[in-house]
Amino acid sequence: MSWLPLSFGAPMVLWGLLALPVIWWLLRLTPPKPQTEVFPPLKILARVLRREETPQQSPWWLTLLRLLMAALVVMALAEPVFNPRERLPAEGSALALVIDNSWASAADWGKRVATAERLIADAGSNGVPIVIAFTAEKPNAEIGPFDASAALDHLRAAKPRPVPTDRPAVYARVAAALERLPGASIAVLSDGLAAKGDDAAFKTLLEKNAKRLVWATSDRLSLTGLIGTDNQVDGFALTAIRAPGDPAPAQVTAGAFDDKGRRIADATLTFAPGEATATATMAVPFELRNDFASIALDGEHQAGAVRVLDESSKRRRVGLLSQTEADQAQPLLSPLYYIRRALQPFADLVEPSSADLADAIPQLLDQKPAMIIMADVGTIPEQVKQRLVDWVDKGGTLVRFAGPRLAAAGNDDDLLPVRLRSGERALGGALSWTTPQAVTEFPKNGPFADLSPPSEVTVSRQVLAEPTPDIVERTWATLADGTPLVTGMKKDKGTLVLFHVTPEATWSNLPISGTFVEMLRRVVQLSRNQGAAIANAEATAASLAPYRMIGADGMLTPPSPDSRPLVPGAGPLPVTLENPPGLYGSETGVFAHNLLDASSTFAPLVRPQVSLPVSAIPYAFDESENLKGPLVAVALLLMALDTLAVFWMGGLLARRPRRTAVATTAAVLVVLGGLIGHADLARADDSKPGDAQAIDDISKTRIAYVITGEPGVDSISRAGLEGLTRFLIEKTALEPGPPAGVDIAKDELSFFPLIYWPIDASAPMPSQAAIARIDAYMQQGGTVLFDTRDQFSNGIGAGSASPATERLRDILANLNVPPLEPVPSDHVLTKSFFILPEFPGRFSGSPLWVEASLDASNTENRPVRTGDGVSPIMITANDFAGAWAVDENGDPMLPTVPPDPMQRVYALRAGVNIMMYMLTGNYKSDQVHVPVLLERLGQ
Repeated sequence: MSWLPLSFGAPMVLWGLLALPVIWWLLRLTPPKPQTEVFPPLKILARVLRREETPQQSPWWLTLLRLLMAALVVMALAEPVFNPRERLPAEGSALALVIDNSWASAADWGKRVATAERLIADAGSNGVPIVIAFTAEKPNAEIGPFDASAALDHLRAAKPRPVPTDRPAVYARVAAALERLPGASIAVLSDGLAAKGDDAAFKTLLEKNAKRLVWATSDRLSLTGLIGTDNQVDGFALTAIRAPGDPAPAQVTAGAFDDKGRRIADATLTFAPGEATATATMAVPFELRNDFASIALDGEHQAGAVRVLDESSKRRRVGLLSQTEADQAQPLLSPLYYIRRALQPFADLVEPSSADLADAIPQLLDQKPAMIIMADVGTIPEQVKQRLVDWVDKGGTLVRFAGPRLAAAGNDDDLLPVRLRSGERALGGALSWTTPQAVTEFPKNGPFADLSPPSEVTVSRQVLAEPTPDIVERTWATLADGTPLVTGMKKDKGTLVLFHVTPEATWSNLPISGTFVEMLRRVVQLSRNQGAAIANAEATAASLAPYRMIGADGMLTPPSPDSRPLVPGAGPLPVTLENPPGLYGSETGVFAHNLLDASSTFAPLVRPQVSLPVSAIPYAFDESENLKGPLVAVALLLMALDTLAVFWMGGLLARRPRRTAVATTAAVLVVLGGLIGHADLARADDSKPGDAQAIDDISKTRIAYVITGEPGVDSISRAGLEGLTRFLIEKTALEPGPPAGVDIAKDELSFFPLIYWPIDASAPMPSQAAIARIDAYMQQGGTVLFDTRDQFSNGIGAGSASPATERLRDILANLNVPPLEPVPSDHVLTKSFFILPEFPGRFSGSPLWVEASLDASNTENRPVRTGDGVSPIMITANDFAGAWAVDENGDPMLPTVPPDPMQRVYALRAGVNIMMYMLTGNYKSDQVHVPVLLERLGQ
């Protein structure tokens, strides 16, 4: 039975409330025992005849107390539930739970688990067996049937996997298990994404032995994924997808990260109404784009929103080929000398080991270059020519330089952008009427359009192009007389480029000019890497070991024990539990294996059309609360008050000595407190007033944090100090009490050795009185750790600063702040417990500022500088609490930046050093400890 947000599990018990009038009548007829008074003997003699008086009825307030206690007991026995949940359909001979734990379920996995727990609890109350299977686990995983307890254990041990679902195989196993349990209810907890083979899978699962279908799904498919990243000429192009048909526009921000996890570029992708695809370009310099190691979408905590990058997205590999090489004594005459010097800063150069073109060209193509440069190469052998043509057609860029061999070789329509006239043209020779020609303005349709023509460059010899209708659109650079200097054209997916002069300074002084470097740079940017570069040549055909994997939540993690080596192939490689998405290879070279490819789409999963009864339920947490315990606790409290009232009215408390009465009252209250605590009526908190709070604060060492009034900031502060407290108990002899939240305007601060103050610009500015109390606390020996949590913004120095840093400056302006300095390498903070060179938090890079040790010294053989006192102030921007914060299971709540597991360990060690420094001061500067410290340091 349910009344608005209140329901009763046994509503028939409420009929017991009708007995309250009877109880009231009985209580009025049975008053409490009258009080007995003992008089002195003379008093008795004075009143020989004494009339005994008995109350006519129970006092009204005692009757009301007992009626209320009876009503509470009746309501408790009726099992009341506040905000009751609807009982889920889990009837039948069994319950089959089929749960998608793919990458698409990672973002709201907690809701899915809570929904499955309710289904299991309802099935357990019905006493039916439970089959539980996950569609992204190994095919041989155990699926039951189990009882409710074992099913819960399997559910809580499961986690999202960074791989797609395998519904056909898993549904077939569940259908086979249900053959022995006909008439079962089947609950499908899907990730909302359609996959290949779904129709056949649902048919196999539901066509036999099914009594009811429970369909659980999210309200809408809100996933966003990255399907393409392309390092183009003018920027890094991104392509993202979402579910089709969404009428609302949407924006998502993508961030580019280097191999150390630092964010170095951003871009915003905008989805138009109803559109499922969005594109954007990170317009950053070419050199910076080569540092990209991964691209991730902000706010999307799943593997489809992350793409890792390998060498195919970075520096171009350029193959160099020449039929002649100059004498070693004259390197400037080498055809490739100036090309090497121009390309080395922004390209990886590869050269064949053989001078024979029949061997040299295949050697270069095996390296999968983005571009091949041929310096005066004439006729290409027929046995390798077709392979070179195919390489160009698939996206390769071939750059050729003229010379005597090319002029004599004649035309090659497949590997030249224009047809050439036979021979070469001399300008300004002894038998020529012409003079060397200068370079004019670069055509607007070419890649050199924004370059200024070099006034110092002249050309004395060249190979000429045949005049054709398309010669103008294929010309990228011209001489003053209108003849082409550089021509180029697109050929299928590739590009052909011809410099009509030699690459050494014999026909022109172009190779020794700065413009030559810029021209080659532009051509390199037009090229595209043809594949991942693995360090050792045999690795391209062999298996690659797992190096860094993408977790289901989108974080890069070390390989799991289930990961197996990856064998690169010609086509797209499937993502499986053995080959999850991530990087394969080693530090010398990696291969990117991403979850989504360019053809991926997000198609919503459609509920199968079946003749079975269907119950559709949403994913949600269980917010119901059983009121039986609190009601019993209140009834016990009233019972204790009734007992004390009866003692008082009977004179028991008055006859006994005061000490005995107090002891009796205390004993009753202690028992009552235990019962209330067991019933979970009230919870201890940091807001107990008066002496009790003071005793609690000084009974154990406690770390305090400033309550800013911002719920998100305060919850992270408390979770962070709880994580540090756990670490202190685990690693040191110190056993602190739970962290305390303090209001600096009202609470006593002297009970705490350290107060952590997260600076938030949106929090109210503390009053002058509150800041004065902080100033007095610091002057009396306490320390305040200010954390602006803005390491990626600005520091505390002069100049522009973040809002949090500006707020910190306003606070410090009203405090007596001593001179500050970053923690020196020989400061006691670096050695108070762990040996630490730096103090990272959730972020790494900001120094920890402490009071400057102006009068300290570091005499010989001392591990730390001498001097007394503890710094009253510390300042950081590394977000200590964010790195320390753990949830109720002890798992980290926030990722570190960069996502390095050791950074969190170092942050916790920094917290231990700070606490040891606060409690022990500069004791390690004592000469007595020097031999022991030196022995530990191995000196």
